[in-house]
Amino acid sequence: MKPLFLFLALAGLLPASAVLAHDDHSRHGGLAEAPPSDHAAKPGSSKGRRWMAGDHHIHSEFSASYKVDPAAPETPPKPLLGKDGRYAIAKNAEMGASFGLRWMVSTDHGGPLHSRLNFEQAYPQLLVARKAVPQILIFYGMEFDTPGGDHSSLIIPFTRGEREQLRDIESRFSKREAHPSDPARDTEPKMIEALRYMREQKKLPVLIANHPSRSAKDVGVYGQYTPREFRDWNDTAPNVSVGMEGAPGHQAGAINPDGSNDPEGARGGYRNSPTMGGFDQMTARLGGFWDSMLGEGRRWWITATSDSHYNWRDGGSDFWPGEYSKTYVHARGDHADVLDGLRSGRVFVTTGDLISELDVAVQAKGGKQAASMGGTIMVKPGDDVDVVIRLRDPAGTNHGGRTPDVARVDLIMGDVTGPVSDRSADRNATTRVERRFTANDWQRDGEVLTMRHTLKDVRGPIYLRVRGTSTEEAEPSSDPKGEDPWSDLWFYGNPLFVKVG
Repeated sequence: MKPLFLFLALAGLLPASAVLAHDDHSRHGGLAEAPPSDHAAKPGSSKGRRWMAGDHHIHSEFSASYKVDPAAPETPPKPLLGKDGRYAIAKNAEMGASFGLRWMVSTDHGGPLHSRLNFEQAYPQLLVARKAVPQILIFYGMEFDTPGGDHSSLIIPFTRGEREQLRDIESRFSKREAHPSDPARDTEPKMIEALRYMREQKKLPVLIANHPSRSAKDVGVYGQYTPREFRDWNDTAPNVSVGMEGAPGHQAGAINPDGSNDPEGARGGYRNSPTMGGFDQMTARLGGFWDSMLGEGRRWWITATSDSHYNWRDGGSDFWPGEYSKTYVHARGDHADVLDGLRSGRVFVTTGDLISELDVAVQAKGGKQAASMGGTIMVKPGDDVDVVIRLRDPAGTNHGGRTPDVARVDLIMGDVTGPVSDRSADRNATTRVERRFTANDWQRDGEVLTMRHTLKDVRGPIYLRVRGTSTEEAEPSSDPKGEDPWSDLWFYGNPLFVKVG
């Protein structure tokens, strides 16, 4: 959204419906991206951007299981297709498009010599999917078997060299690639080496940590991923390692194939330390790990995914891509701008289609420049700062057959105080809910809700972020086994930063 348009919106000179309709929200088919014309939007330009829903963590039949021949253990294990991930890449794309996605990443996890499988078999099927489902932008990638950690979504830029780029990175660094297995691949220093390698690529990939606390033993008792580890990643390659899954996949763990409830099912597969409102503890805890990263001034973003392997209707624990969780990126309808949006934090996430658009505009009172999610604005010491939040609360039913309403929206802020002395820190004591909005506090124009707040006498650098829920919970509580995911919906916007100078 252009600064002048934001200024008019903040000044109240445009109706709420006009703000959210400012970008073209129509669906555009076709993936054959032509070279930029002389009149194409320049990189970084907001021209033509709209909210586009997607999913960066989707498994196909090429997420294989492996069978070792006991008579010849030195022989590489045979990949068994369709035993872990169940569906063709084109099927995932077809289902994602039917649930409203406009972009997706095919992310099969690896195994012994999996880079060859990806290169020789999976990539041709990715091209088939692009041709068969042209209305969705499909990225090539993988669920990277992270050295010294768990898994990460590795998203490869859409170029003529994408096939070779992924093979190169996977063959060099995926911890499960070697046969015989090589313990030296599964170390944190090896991951730092991988990130150094990635940051020198001609076209930079994006890496997002998946299900960060699935291996955690309790709240604040981390497993395969730790706060220090993520700080090391982000320090090493800040334009590659840009964030983590806020809401993990496998959210249908408590739904039986007939739609009944499984009282032992755990959302996200988080059986040790549960999710909170469907979100990972590293995101959901107010003043927790995510806020500690933002308090350092780090551009560390969150996403939401399906982690689709096997749909709940077929006996699995997963929703189809886009059926329950969506990651919205403010982008034009091309691969490059979607990837730039993920890298730059022009992102919000939602479950259960609670909302479909979210704009947060921040501006010094009387100023002409404004910032939105992922952005930064400079104000003078003592300025009052206006915040305008506009979102779309869809009137129709979601894919669970429900019609959820936004019950509350929280404006959250914290101080930006610079690098922490303890790199294991997972708390930010300055984080607070600055304002809670309910129906009495917002204006409604059809599906669009608008709320306003003024921060008085801003003296130091801060960050702001927005979340909302369909529940009455003041803070997201731990999700019990057997919880119906459709009854506990949240959305989170990524932060923006206010500098004082």
